[in-house]
Amino acid sequence: MKPTFLKYEKPLFTSMVLESDMEKAIGYIKKAAENGAEAIGIQMCYLNGENHNVDDFKRVISAAGDLPTYVTYYRGRSNEGKSDDEIAEGLVTLAKCGATLCDIVGDLYDKQDDQMARDGDAIKKQMLLIDRIHEAGGEVLISSHVLKFTPAERVLEIALEQERRGADVCKIVTGASSHEEEFENLRIVTLLKKELKIPFLYLSGGECRILRRIGPKLGCCMWLCVDERNEFSTPSQPDLAQVKLIREKFGYFGE
Repeated sequence: MKPTFLKYEKPLFTSMVLESDMEKAIGYIKKAAENGAEAIGIQMCYLNGENHNVDDFKRVISAAGDLPTYVTYYRGRSNEGKSDDEIAEGLVTLAKCGATLCDIVGDLYDKQDDQMARDGDAIKKQMLLIDRIHEAGGEVLISSHVLKFTPAERVLEIALEQERRGADVCKIVTGASSHEEEFENLRIVTLLKKELKIPFLYLSGGECRILRRIGPKLGCCMWLCVDERNEFSTPSQPDLAQVKLIREKFGYFGE
C-alpha cells in the first residue's frame, strides 16, 4: 500500500530533518525511522544546491523506506534567488521522485505577510500546480506561516481558502505570547476540526508551546517533532521521544 498522510489511525509522529549535507540527512532519516517515527519531514531547501537533482532527491526520499515523506521546498536557503516558478517545478520534481506530501506555501506567486495569496491569477497558478503534483502521484499541503497570534475568524478563513484551492492537508502556523493566546489557540484547533473536511496541522510559535505537544490530541493530523537536533533544528518542535510518551500515556480526542 502506498504511503499516505490522508489515512491514519492516530496522529502521525513526523520527524523533521533539516540538514545541508546529504549523507547526514540520510543518516537522520534512518535513525528517526529506527526510533519510532511514523513519517519523515524533509526540508529539501536546506540541502546543498548541488544535491537539488533527481538522483539525489530520490536517494534522500528513499531513505525513509515505507514511511510517508512530507517535503518542503521553501524560498531561501539553497533556493535563495530562485523564482516562484522554479520553486513550483522543484515541488513537481519532488513528487515525481517519490515524495508523499508536498508543501506549497500559500503565497506562492503573490508574496504576502500572512503567506496567503490574494491575486486571482496567482491563485489559479497554485491550483494548476496542485493538479500537476496530484498527477505526479503526490499529495498537497498548503502552508501559511503567519507567525503571530491570529483571531479564530481569520485562521478559519485561511484554512477554508486552502481547502477551496484543493489542498489535501491544511497547515497554519500562528503565534502565542501569553497563556491567554495559547488557550485560544487550543480552542481554534477544535474549531478547525469541526469546520474542515480535510486533515489539518495548526501550530504556534512564540514562548507558549503547549499547542505543538497536545494539538494532535485535539484534532491535528500529526506531530512535527525532532529525533536528533542540529544547528538547523526548529527549537519549538518537541522531541520524538517526548511526543511518543504523550500519545502513549494519554488518550487523544476521538479515542
